[in-house]
Amino acid sequence: MFRFIVRRLLQLIPTLFGLSLLLFIWLRRLPGGPETAILGERGTPEMRAAIRRNMGLDEPILVQYGRFVRRLIRLDLGTSTSTKRAVTTEFLERFPGTVELTVMALAIAIGLGIPLGYLAARRRGRLLDHASVGGSLIGICIPVFFLAYVLKAIFSENLGWFPSSGRQDPTIGATRITNFFVLDGLMTREWDAAADALWHLVLPGIALASIPLAIIVRITRASVLEVLNEDFVRTAEAKGLTERTVRRRHVLRNAMLPVVTSIGLLTGGLLSGAVLTETVFAFSGIGAFIYDAIGQRDYPVLMGFILIIAVVYVLVNLIVDLSYSLIDPRVRVR
Repeated sequence: MFRFIVRRLLQLIPTLFGLSLLLFIWLRRLPGGPETAILGERGTPEMRAAIRRNMGLDEPILVQYGRFVRRLIRLDLGTSTSTKRAVTTEFLERFPGTVELTVMALAIAIGLGIPLGYLAARRRGRLLDHASVGGSLIGICIPVFFLAYVLKAIFSENLGWFPSSGRQDPTIGATRITNFFVLDGLMTREWDAAADALWHLVLPGIALASIPLAIIVRITRASVLEVLNEDFVRTAEAKGLTERTVRRRHVLRNAMLPVVTSIGLLTGGLLSGAVLTETVFAFSGIGAFIYDAIGQRDYPVLMGFILIIAVVYVLVNLIVDLSYSLIDPRVRVR
């Protein structure tokens, strides 16, 4: 197990190196540049050249990349050209919000998706099965940003049940420790702050969970149907085991491997794909900040954030691989 973890972590080095090289070349091939974002269309060629010279963008691209790699080895991701702050500082302030939103979306998707998928498989061809399959198709087809606007218009602006923007009501004056607002409220026993932060997560969490929920329902249903047709399930039922025992020990446990794999992939997608949801709800996470950084050609922010998200993505999938041996003892990590 330990050798497997070390090997996977070492594989992260060439992965990050290749990703950083591709990102570095791709970002600098985009039309425009930081000088255009800073000066706009009225900047003179001399002003643009001065900005590029001050930022080192007039040097050969390999020289620029070598300087970036040397900073990266020192864990220095550079300074944002738009906020003039360290990229690491910006990330540590904004990443907790995206993590909270991702956890909320996963809780909704997993909490509803696995039971619905299982019940749909157990009642194949019935009303619940058709409703689950039809609902999952709708969830996949509806764009996230459209669903976010609909939820915001109905439940926030019209009914006033949920807040329409932000992570927390600024008038609460909550204590900040980790920048995880819900966790901070629980740690300091500021229950109103924790509840308010959690309430702000509901609508964006539902919007972000729509596609993962649909995928989990369909994968769980297909996996359970496959397991239900196995001989060991029929043997367990013939022995007179209770439905609960058959469901927990034989059906769900053997059907979880593809579901867990999809959850790991979805987690990485949620972390990197919350741009639209955070923009609609003015949620101060990394998604909205990356959206602004793209428009401002903020190369250090884009490089740093994408690389860190890649690290998190690999670590999440490492946890998924390790969980296989816990779910199914026949699987051994080597």
